[in-house]
Amino acid sequence: MKESFTSQDVIRLTGISARQLQWWDEKRIVVPTRESRRRVYTFADVTEVAVICELRTKGFSLQRVRKVVRYLQKEFGTRLAETVTGFSEYHLLTDGRTIYLETSPQQILDILENSRQPMFAVCLSNTVRQVRASISGRKRPRGCVPEKVRRKARLGS
Repeated sequence: MKESFTSQDVIRLTGISARQLQWWDEKRIVVPTRESRRRVYTFADVTEVAVICELRTKGFSLQRVRKVVRYLQKEFGTRLAETVTGFSEYHLLTDGRTIYLETSPQQILDILENSRQPMFAVCLSNTVRQVRASISGRKRPRGCVPEKVRRKARLGS
């Protein structure tokens, strides 16, 4: 698998705009390394950009995104791409105040059933797999949230 990515690679893989990617670097949300004036992204950086893009499409403000990214880094103790490997299933759920990181469908259902507010859900594992598939040129995998959970999430919102 490719080890470094240019800004153009990241744009192609995630759909982010060049300006937004530059701005996230300036605001220290995703900070690539530099080779002269070029920004160089690692696989872990690309994965984080993809997760942030997913959160932004769900209506998260950049301030909330920062909170989520800090939480994930604290919870995992490593970069997201290093943690979400193989067949692990990590689901991020939040009501905007509380962040949950769950691995089992039953835990997800319990949170959704007990929630008093709409919940946003992002399958971190699927996002990482999508980035890997895009890099290797394979077809993107389907979502990892079970259909029952997807229906419940729609009913709860």
